[in-house]
Amino acid sequence: MSNSCGMCYLTLDIGNTSSKLGCFVNGELVEHAAGLSPEQVVAAAKRLRPRHIIVATVAAQPVADWQSQLQPLTQGKVIGFDPATTPVPLHNAYATPATLGADRLAAAVGAATRFPGQHVLIVDAGTAIKCDLVTDGSSFQGGSIAPGLQLRFRALHTFTGRLPLLAVPSEVTAPVPLTGTDTRSAIESGVLNGAAAEVNGLMAEYRARYSGLAVVLTGGDAPFFEPRLKGRIFVLPELVLLGLHRILVHNVN
Repeated sequence: MSNSCGMCYLTLDIGNTSSKLGCFVNGELVEHAAGLSPEQVVAAAKRLRPRHIIVATVAAQPVADWQSQLQPLTQGKVIGFDPATTPVPLHNAYATPATLGADRLAAAVGAATRFPGQHVLIVDAGTAIKCDLVTDGSSFQGGSIAPGLQLRFRALHTFTGRLPLLAVPSEVTAPVPLTGTDTRSAIESGVLNGAAAEVNGLMAEYRARYSGLAVVLTGGDAPFFEPRLKGRIFVLPELVLLGLHRILVHNVN
């Protein structure tokens, strides 16, 4: 990463196991990194000395702790993104905003920014598989949350007596047999083919209801889903960071 001292609007997406960082200069994402530990996040912020910072987290560590660590590293604001209280450039129609994940709302803002005026379905394939709807590029409606691929494998192992613990295959584009001929391939068919069919089914329902719907795919397991989803999709790995940047600009300008 280059040093963009004082020029950077820093966006931080703190996850359960690792974190993402994005540095925006004049509205452009010029640096980004994923799989960061908390120590690496702080080290990057020290080097960049950003103008403003926004932090979104779904992890156990309170966002206020991040704010106190990062405030000495900027002369500007450190915004702890709270979906229930932080102003966003999008109507939030979710009935319980206090329970809404920061990553879901940030992704919605990012999608609305990229597809203004359109209906957008966001498929975020990470620890959980989240399908969320933005209508007319202006209103977050909510969506669905289901276990992600690794959670499904883990559940089969944890809650049964003899099924082995499998992982998402490293060759994500390799075909998964429909009919498993042994226990391993049967589990893979159920988890992997089942998850792809589930998402395709939801996409078909949304496309039938919302004309001109754009579908955006993001999240760590996006490479697995990309070749298996039907119809036109847009793959935006940094969607949450893009949304966080838009929220940060909305709150400091």
